[in-house]
Amino acid sequence: MNGERPHILVIKLGALGDFIQSLGPMAAIRRHHPDAHITLLTTKPFVEFAKSSGYCDAILLDPRPKITDIKGWFYLFGVLNEGKFSRVYDLQNNDRTGFYLRLFSKKPEWVGVARGASHRNTSPDRTKGLAFYGHVQTLGLAGIEDIKIDNLEWVKGRDKFEGLSPLYVLIAAGSAPDHPEKRWPARHYITFCRTLADHGYQPVLIGTEAERDQLDEIEIGVPECLNLCGKTSLFDIAALAQNAAGAVGNDTGPMHIIAPTGCKTLVLFSQNSNPKRHSPLGDDVVTMQVDDLDFLLPQHVWQKFETQHMLL
Repeated sequence: MNGERPHILVIKLGALGDFIQSLGPMAAIRRHHPDAHITLLTTKPFVEFAKSSGYCDAILLDPRPKITDIKGWFYLFGVLNEGKFSRVYDLQNNDRTGFYLRLFSKKPEWVGVARGASHRNTSPDRTKGLAFYGHVQTLGLAGIEDIKIDNLEWVKGRDKFEGLSPLYVLIAAGSAPDHPEKRWPARHYITFCRTLADHGYQPVLIGTEAERDQLDEIEIGVPECLNLCGKTSLFDIAALAQNAAGAVGNDTGPMHIIAPTGCKTLVLFSQNSNPKRHSPLGDDVVTMQVDDLDFLLPQHVWQKFETQHMLL
């Protein structure tokens, strides 16, 4: 390279939980290449979060072009080749990003699962567990070790909202709109939040506008709740988690932000997702799983919460 600073590309597009679990591997890549110029190829929801992490020097926005989007493919071809990347770490590892390897005129070293990769992970064990452990396995092929879960201590947000009590528990009662089966019913959250309030905890409801009906119903049932629906950024969720007494929620993205902070995290799973592959990672994460969340009773969740918080 004639003394030129090496250029490294890291690819991570989404989704939220997977992106959070990739931050530890990104930090390890940064440590392994302290003198490199590292560029992250990602999608719009994660740009500001990635900038704040300090794990990359530049960010490229992936337009994720459809097969017929000639302009989008020409853009990707241009930015990938103009970057003069000597190595690519593919933390997305799907068919789309595998195809990106073929867009390079001069093939870089490629760490991932794509055909033609210089450091190709073909082990069936890669996808048997959580995404984080698959990244650990893959990066090991490139000599990167000591990969830890990122605890998000670098995150700063609005950890003080108007009406926030000193002792509060985060409640992530929603889920993606197309996965209502992942939601513990609002009536159960109402009973659980009522118990929280009676024990001196303020339930703090977090979620997006797509989850407003669920969160508003809980707030009506338990007026002591602080409803932050639509008011929290990724930064805010992490900052709130850093000072929370605990968190209870469904298998949904915000729980992946909460868990790494060390917050005592209780995640409720139905049969529609597998905790062994989709659980958030953190120092104090507990999961409960039943076939149908309608039949997971609030008193059983409270008992698990009590045990986790050593209230017995």
